[in-house]
Amino acid sequence: MSRIGKQPIPLAQGIEFSIGADNVITIKGQKGSSSLHIHPEISVEQNENEIVVTRSNDSKEQKSLHGLYRSLIFNMVHGVSEGYKKQLEIIGVGYRATFTGDVLELNLGFSHPIFFVPPEGIEIEVDTKTRKNPIINITGTDKELVGQVAAKIRSMRKPEPYKGKGVRYLDEKIRRKAGKSAAK
Repeated sequence: MSRIGKQPIPLAQGIEFSIGADNVITIKGQKGSSSLHIHPEISVEQNENEIVVTRSNDSKEQKSLHGLYRSLIFNMVHGVSEGYKKQLEIIGVGYRATFTGDVLELNLGFSHPIFFVPPEGIEIEVDTKTRKNPIINITGTDKELVGQVAAKIRSMRKPEPYKGKGVRYLDEKIRRKAGKSAAK
């Protein structure tokens, strides 16, 4: 069996799990709700306070789908109960970020500001008070969407290796290069 797929998913208090028609599961919690269409060969059942994912046969494809759907359902349960969060740090002279209304405005050293509208289900905050550099907090219930939005914002000005300027994850370490003066 799949090592990941055979593990049951615990359900915390206040989380509702339901299986609808066409193998669509819905999970509702205090942070929101999420739904997922399950492959027909994979079955999902609720036993007391846990969810169990099983497969119909032992083919290679079914084994991989078994672990995949168990991980996706676990991420959904974690998202509607606790949520996901990514933090980005903006480093550079004159690099700024402001969030007004529903638009994130980034000044990243270009001749023009960059405007980013977050997708539905994503909340963005800009913190300029606690640290020297602005911090962008991205939160939501969908792990994939939170990571995708963080990667999209980071790609607008990736950190460069000489001075380290750009948008990076808060815990990211940038490998620095020496530059021209070190070659002498």
